[in-house]
Amino acid sequence: MSPAAPTPAYRRLSVEERRAQLLEAALSLFAHRAPEEVSLDDVAEAAGVSRPLVYRYFPGGKQQLYEAALRSAAEELRHCFDEPHEGPLPARLARALDRYLTFVDSHDAGFTALLQGGSVVETSRTSAIVDGVRRAAAEHILSHLGVSDPGPRLRMTVRMWITAVEAASLIWLDEDKQPPAEELRDWLVEQFTAVLTVTAARDEQTAALLHALT
Repeated sequence: MSPAAPTPAYRRLSVEERRAQLLEAALSLFAHRAPEEVSLDDVAEAAGVSRPLVYRYFPGGKQQLYEAALRSAAEELRHCFDEPHEGPLPARLARALDRYLTFVDSHDAGFTALLQGGSVVETSRTSAIVDGVRRAAAEHILSHLGVSDPGPRLRMTVRMWITAVEAASLIWLDEDKQPPAEELRDWLVEQFTAVLTVTAARDEQTAALLHALT
């Protein structure tokens, strides 16, 4: 009779490892379901732990867990625009948008709930986290443009384009991810050049910037 396989030794997770495990389980659930549809029992089951253990690490309950998961997702989104300052600007934007759309694709339901708002767990803190991602993306883009002191028209143009990217991403999800992500990416890059061109007709700073880029 063959000897039974040895049982793997139990390893107690550190506080940081356990918290990371719970956040990973929560992010996986929030990625594909609206926040109000996810319970602490769901998170506990996904992580393979008990509900009291989830409360031990997140005594504020679902709201605290959601905000922590949102901050983790926001950090990942911020890194989407963290692109080396090398090569033509359109190519840099394309690489950043590839990462952004990959995130959208893998967090479809959660991304929709996050940006459309209206969730029962939405608060001023969660809204501030989302707005922080938008501001960070704008700062990255202005940095790629080589602008440290943008005027109001240029700053507004960049922020409007980021809003357009978000809106296009939501519509893309609603349209069963059509057109293909590569086509959507290229279209959004072309839109950025187009909005800069329109602003350049009314703003000397943008006009000089566009001339340098072309």
